[in-house]
Amino acid sequence: MTWLVSTSLKLRVIVLALSVVLIVFGLQTLKTAPLDVFPEFAPPLVEIQTEAPGLSTEEVESLISMPLENALNGTPWLKTLRSKSVLGLSSVVMIFQSGTDLIRARQLVQERLAAEAGRLPAVAHPPVMLSPLSSTSRLMKIGVSSDTLSQMEMTVLAKWTIRPRLMAISGVANVAIWGQRDRQFQVLVDPERLQAHGVTLDAVQRAVADAVTLNGGGFIDTPNQRLALRQITGVRTAADLSEAVVDFRSGAPIRLRDVTEIV
Repeated sequence: MTWLVSTSLKLRVIVLALSVVLIVFGLQTLKTAPLDVFPEFAPPLVEIQTEAPGLSTEEVESLISMPLENALNGTPWLKTLRSKSVLGLSSVVMIFQSGTDLIRARQLVQERLAAEAGRLPAVAHPPVMLSPLSSTSRLMKIGVSSDTLSQMEMTVLAKWTIRPRLMAISGVANVAIWGQRDRQFQVLVDPERLQAHGVTLDAVQRAVADAVTLNGGGFIDTPNQRLALRQITGVRTAADLSEAVVDFRSGAPIRLRDVTEIV
């Protein structure tokens, strides 16, 4: 050790020159390295998220998470299956055995999801598999709280302000939002008023769907052009939706406000 130190001090110019050469060579090699600096050390993983607006945590767990777990249990090479249910969102995580072909595993999961999707509640969106992620891809979790904003207003802030700014950062592939509370109208049906007006629940559902759904209006052809017809929905508030017509009796319209309460 003494000889090494003394020799380095005597030949310090050569040592410094070699150090500079090694540093430059290392930086150049790092830029063109064919292998990841952080090799994948976690087992293959597949995550499925299912949105269900309006469902509570208990309903999400019993109506979505548990049925999906039962459908996905038994997938080849599956090692661990776990789920997390929050307000309006279900997340199922599948961890496979080390060395499993992730693309093949995702295909098997997709086949089982396709068979189970039709059995989920009508309010649930189709299950979505997240893009393949490396073990070091999730870098940060951010909690948003406020003493003045409601949960719905914080959802708007997170979805239209925070998320776009984070997505604009170079290298960010996805920003997932948990616990969001989207704006929605609740139609509370009164069975006694339905019976009094002779209206069925199916008629109420059709009236609500027709009021908020945009349909194509077709075209009007003229000698020199084709004009497209566009439907513009007038539903902006609960009062607007309450004016939707459910049925007619003796030529008089029966509106949603006559048989329901909309909040």
